[in-house]
Amino acid sequence: MSFEPTIVAFLCNWCSYTGADLAGTSRLKYAANVRVVRVMCSGRVEPTFVLKAFREGADGVLILGCHPGDCHYHSGNYKTLKRYHVLKKYLEQMGIEGDRILLEWVSASEGHKFVSVVNTITEKIRAIGPCKVRETATTLA
Repeated sequence: MSFEPTIVAFLCNWCSYTGADLAGTSRLKYAANVRVVRVMCSGRVEPTFVLKAFREGADGVLILGCHPGDCHYHSGNYKTLKRYHVLKKYLEQMGIEGDRILLEWVSASEGHKFVSVVNTITEKIRAIGPCKVRETATTLA
């Protein structure tokens, strides 16, 4: 039996979620491993949300936002970029591979890019294998 990862994807309402919707309405095929969480802005994705996703069993986390300069809230995606670099280092210190988290910019008109990003992270996580965080957290409790 082959491993199929669970990926939690935080998508901004204004661009990335609409890009995902475009992929769906265009009937583009992509991996079904992604569980979408719609947020108003990628800048609203707190590091605790990412940590909770891993603790609850996610094998990977995807954060998608508007392209820099196109944020509906002006600077939300810049805040996301800063947090992402810090969070990635923190996860690596906690023993979680850095490839398990990905930040990308996907606009409303980029349905094909959404598909590409989802398929890329799914293949990457599939190759890495299951995340051991939930297993470790339950043995410590």
